[in-house]
Amino acid sequence: MHVQEWLETVPAVAVYALVGLVIGLESLGIPLPGEIILVSSALLASQHGHIDPVVLGACATAGAIIGDSIGYAIGRKGGRPLLAWLGKKFPKHFSEGHIATAERSFEKWGMWAVFFGRFVALLRIFAGPLAGVLRMPYWKFAIANILGGILWAGGTTAVIYYVGIVAESWLKRFSWLGLVAAVLVGLTSMLVLKRRAKKAVPAVAGE
Repeated sequence: MHVQEWLETVPAVAVYALVGLVIGLESLGIPLPGEIILVSSALLASQHGHIDPVVLGACATAGAIIGDSIGYAIGRKGGRPLLAWLGKKFPKHFSEGHIATAERSFEKWGMWAVFFGRFVALLRIFAGPLAGVLRMPYWKFAIANILGGILWAGGTTAVIYYVGIVAESWLKRFSWLGLVAAVLVGLTSMLVLKRRAKKAVPAVAGE
């Protein structure tokens, strides 16, 4: 079966559920490729009419907001011991250097760290739990969480969807390239953000 024909057999509800679940778990504090899943799904929606980009964006936004809210609640209840436990389970993501960088961002920017954290791979998994650990007032967290979730999830879906529409005629001739392009775009952006985050660690330590 042709790749494009196979993709058309994937139920739309399965795509919506996968996007919402992965992004929700990532926002909760579990290191998952939420950005890659979102980019891939948005590009898929642009090539297959059975996937509604509005519903897709709504599911991604809901997952981001709900996941962050749960992460906040867990962080508020678990406190510092939670960060220590996460450091043991996910040393590459929750190392002392990364935690220090995230804490410095929160101290300097407050609720804006939650908002802009959506666009940075490292802060995206830290934002909810760390905001809870640092006991940021919930109303501030909620505003930043909702606005950031809508702009990041909804905005990313819209941009990638319309890029896919523009390139539709070309992608139809080479359907498998759509998947390759989606993965490469998401992976490249994640690697760039991780590299910037790593460079920020020694910079913060030197302040």
